[in-house]
Parts: sequence; C-alpha cells; structure tokens
Amino acid sequence: MRLYPTNTLLRRQAALAGACLLLLAGCAGLPESAAPPAPASVQAGLDSARFAQIDSAIGEAIGERRLPGAVFHLERDGAVYEQAYGRFSYEPDAAAVMPGTVFDAASLSKVLSTAPSVLLLAEEGRIDLEAKLADYFPECAGGGKDAITIRHLLTHTSGLAAGLPAKPAWSGDTAAHALACAQAVTHAPGSFFRYSDINYILLGQLVRKVSGMPLDVFAQERIFGPLGMRDTGYLPLRRMAAAAIAPTQKIAADAGASVHGDVAGNTAGGLLQGVVHDPTVRRIGGVAGSAGVFTTARDVARFARMLLSGGTLDGVRILGPDSVRLLVTVQSPPGIAALRGLGMDIDSPYALRPRGSLYPVGSFGHTGFTGCILWIDPGSRSFYVLLSNRVYPDDKANVLPLYTRLGTLAAQASGLSEPGVKTDAAAP
Repeated sequence: MRLYPTNTLLRRQAALAGACLLLLAGCAGLPESAAPPAPASVQAGLDSARFAQIDSAIGEAIGERRLPGAVFHLERDGAVYEQAYGRFSYEPDAAAVMPGTVFDAASLSKVLSTAPSVLLLAEEGRIDLEAKLADYFPECAGGGKDAITIRHLLTHTSGLAAGLPAKPAWSGDTAAHALACAQAVTHAPGSFFRYSDINYILLGQLVRKVSGMPLDVFAQERIFGPLGMRDTGYLPLRRMAAAAIAPTQKIAADAGASVHGDVAGNTAGGLLQGVVHDPTVRRIGGVAGSAGVFTTARDVARFARMLLSGGTLDGVRILGPDSVRLLVTVQSPPGIAALRGLGMDIDSPYALRPRGSLYPVGSFGHTGFTGCILWIDPGSRSFYVLLSNRVYPDDKANVLPLYTRLGTLAAQASGLSEPGVKTDAAAP
C-alpha cells in the first residue's frame, strides 16, 4: 500500500457546464508523489477512513471468485491510495499481484490510445472530425455509410453494428477493414447510440492511413513515450516477460485466428498471458483501435493527471486544451440521450456503474471488458483506476456491483457526500 498526501435536462446541462469550466480553467497538474508526507485526510485530499472499505469490497469479490486479482489506484490533488490485491489466478501458489503488474486494458485502449491519436492528428489538420468516413476510405461507401463522419465513429453514433462477425474465419487487419467496410448501418448515422468496436477499429485504421504509422507505433511515439507510461503499449511480449502480465482467459485451440510476430504460438489453445483477450483483436494481429493495450494502474494514473492538468504533465504537453475538451465533454449529436465525448463516456448506460452514486454527470471515464475502469471527476479533481483480470479463467464473472461500490467509495474518499445528478437510464 502507498499512502500519499438527471433527472432533468437543465440539471444535466448545469453539471456539464461546470465540469467544462473546470477543465478549461487549466487547473494545476497533480504532482508526482515522490516522498511520503503525513497521512491523508479529507483536508489533505483523501478520507483514509474509506480505504478499509475499498479493500473489503475488492477482497470480497476475490473471495467470491469474481476476479483473482486487481490493482486499485485513487488520487486527489497529490494524495494517493494504491493497493494490489489477490493473485494472478485462484491457485494458492500463483504469483501475487503487485502494484506494477501489467493488465490487458481491453476497451480502455479506446481512450488511452485511439481517440487521443485521432485528436492529435486533428490538431495538426490531418484529420477533419466533421469529414465523412468515405472521404478517407472510399471503399467504405454504400450500405448507408456515406453519411458517417469521424465524429459519429468517436461518439458511437455511426449506426454500425457492435462488432465484426467471426465467421466465416478470417485474420489480419486487411480482412478486418474489408469486413468493416462491408457492413450496412442499422440506423441513420447521428440518430442512434450503439457502443461499437467497429467504430474504433476503423478509427485505428484511419490513424495508420493518415499518419503513415501503425496505431501502436503512433501511440507509443506521441502518447505513451512522452507521457512516461513506461509499461504501456500493444504486443507486450515484445517488451517484457509473460510473468509480468496478469493472465486472462483459457481458450480452446480454435478460439481466435493467428496472432502475429512475437506472440505466435499462443493460439494453439491454453492461457492468454500477454496476448490480447479480445478475440477480434487477436484475429487482427494484436493491434487495433478497439482493444489491445496492456498497461499498469500507475501508467493510467499518469494519463488521468495529464487530462486534469489540461493536456500536460511534468512540463510535457501531450494534448492541446481543445483536444482535452473534445475528449471529455459532451460531443454527441443533438437528440442522443447517451452523452459521450470524442472518446470518454459521460452519461451513457455504461457510465452508471463506474460513476457510482456520488460522482456527478460531468465526471467521465471508460471501462474495459477484462475488468478495468478509469473514472475522473474534474469537480473534486479526483480519479480512480481499477485494473483486474476478471476474465480469468473465463468471462462469466460479474463485477458490475463491485464497480458501483468502488465508484461510490472513491467519491466518498474524495470528499463527495451528496448524490450527483443522475439519469433514469438503466445500467447494462
């Protein structure tokens, strides 16, 4: 353990406006916690009385075999509570999870890598967020897709299906692109919210086309490297031993097509350890806009600090202030009830669990299927990170109640005591 110091549209708009003002004010960045000051309190940033409850919530989930291990990181204005829990698996002799354990971040990849990469290219004038998908990929025209814009893809309002079909069997990024371009929309672009991996697969391919670099290389050079996210990236077995990475699902010999390069050989069946859990991304080759990033809680915390400080950390600018605003404030088309930034979730049905009962609308974040959360509240200048391998040894465990408990406890530890503005949307 480390311890350092809507119910109505008007209410939703007021909460969101307040959050926007806080972000645009360019608040001072959260400093690195180098030396341990006095124990934290509410005044110092965090209410330490909540820490035992956080430990208990995660410990109970481990005891119920909802996840074998996890790392939790909570931070507010330089005060940090970080703890590792459990083991890599349920076997008693399995390696213990450590604060530096690397996890498959699943769909956190969308906000750690893909959306920021698109916004960086938009800053440079190389991507027009209002341009049509078919302007960049003429082969994607037809099937109702001609009206899809880059903004629609980023806000999950393209009308495309949730994911690519697995059959007939296919592999490789070229095949994934052809499949994505062959899809027809089910709703007019801009008229309907559906969370879709296809949207972000296409966005990752857009980054490669516009920048001339694969998404993993671009993200490493422009985001992870400059931000000091030392253990973050795609295809982790190129950089580290499998023993440093929490395992995920045990797969059958035919579950997912080949994974290229240094992770070859893992598709004969068995434990996925350092190989992306998402089966579509395994078929693509381990690098995609929808998933594929592996990271640590400490690295994700650096990313969160960067956003709270308006796009900079330790004197290094990663994103421009306008890109931060677009990423984390409502950018959904008019009439869409699910509120999303150009990446971050704000008030869709998927936000209700990680937001808990106290963080308001205007806080933002994302989750990942493997059991991961990043949630940030600009009002209290707090955030929390949960990384876990709840998909070991399969993906049947339900951790949604844990998400709600952790979101509420994180808010309480950060000084929030009154419920945030809530909607009537049902949780998924």
